[in-house]
Amino acid sequence: MRWPDHAIWWHAYPLGFVGAEREAAVAPEPRLGRIAGWLDHLVGLGCNGLALGPVFASETHGYDTVDHYRVDPRLGGEDDLRRLIDEASGKGVRVLLDGVFNHVGRGFAPLADVAAEGDASAYRKWFHADLRTFEGHDRLVTLNHAEPEVADYVTDVMTHWLERGVDGWRLDAAYAVPPDFWRTVTDRVRARFPDAWFVGEVIHGDYAGLVERTGFDSVTQYELWKAIWSSLNDRNFFELAHALDRHNGMLATFAPQTFLGNHDVTRIATRLTERRDLAHALVILMTVGGVPSIYAGDEFALEGVKEEREGGDDAIRPPFPARPGDVLGHGGAHHRLHQDLIGVRRRHPWLVRARTTAATLTNTAFSYTVEAGPERLGVVLNTGEEPARVGLPAAGWTRVAGDAAFTGDGAVVPPSGWAIAEP
Repeated sequence: MRWPDHAIWWHAYPLGFVGAEREAAVAPEPRLGRIAGWLDHLVGLGCNGLALGPVFASETHGYDTVDHYRVDPRLGGEDDLRRLIDEASGKGVRVLLDGVFNHVGRGFAPLADVAAEGDASAYRKWFHADLRTFEGHDRLVTLNHAEPEVADYVTDVMTHWLERGVDGWRLDAAYAVPPDFWRTVTDRVRARFPDAWFVGEVIHGDYAGLVERTGFDSVTQYELWKAIWSSLNDRNFFELAHALDRHNGMLATFAPQTFLGNHDVTRIATRLTERRDLAHALVILMTVGGVPSIYAGDEFALEGVKEEREGGDDAIRPPFPARPGDVLGHGGAHHRLHQDLIGVRRRHPWLVRARTTAATLTNTAFSYTVEAGPERLGVVLNTGEEPARVGLPAAGWTRVAGDAAFTGDGAVVPPSGWAIAEP
């Protein structure tokens, strides 16, 4: 198994996390140390990866990058980032950077040169003739990915930071960039850094086909994310079972990046109608195949709504205190549940490629096995108000987490209960 197969990421949005100003600053403020102060918390959860949102110089929210070689002054300087990388590495924690290579902010130097020089600019071909913007955002100008110099530039940026100790890249808006562009870049970067991990942000579509065409290792599994919370809210495990069948097909090609929350969506504690279903959602995330991530704060069941307006991300990208113990929910039941279930995941690393097979499936009761080769676990879920009797393949099932009475071929699950068992 390669190192990404053992990765469990803790995902933070740095500008929000450290309470940075909304707009670009001039004088560096070394705030990345605040994230370093959370590394022991990350490790204590059982995670071994730090997935950072944008850290490069930008105009506002980080996704309007103006300089991919310079750390955003609101976070500090290159020395601060390298110190964070070194501290993480010293604790056995890998670091993933967020690469915004589909579009740039209007202050990006090559774009500013085009604005000043027009067609005479040496960078004119870096952008489309109409200087098109990304998804209606006037401040985000799309790069021309048919221009070889753009591929050269992106390759150089990625290798620059890999040379400085990062372990991989999340590729923002990967769905909007031609796959052959990504293949050119990933092949070049991987030639120098064969162990680097690349995950593309993809919302929907042919995930497996895109992985094969781009050279990515993984993509964001939004289908499963939606099916988890939607099936729990609607009391419709059939939706989840369908998504897991599709998930099985992806696992034949790659290990998807799985999640319950990130910097772009309403927090799972708010999204779920019933707070008691938080446990069911986390059980699913930690028992199915894929490379899981925890969005900072979800381990405390923090709430927040994503809104489609200016400043609509603020609630899901809040500032965090310098000390984890100062967050409401630290040491609470949901925090401990994360530690317990990530511990189960750690003890069964083969889960990264495990396929699920449904045993009992009703609207409110679901039992399934997860298997990889000779390895197997049984998972039982009940969102109903009454105990549920569910089946599993015949085995000497022994409960390792949760609360259910197992028999040789199934279990009785209490109301709103769940459990995980070994054969």
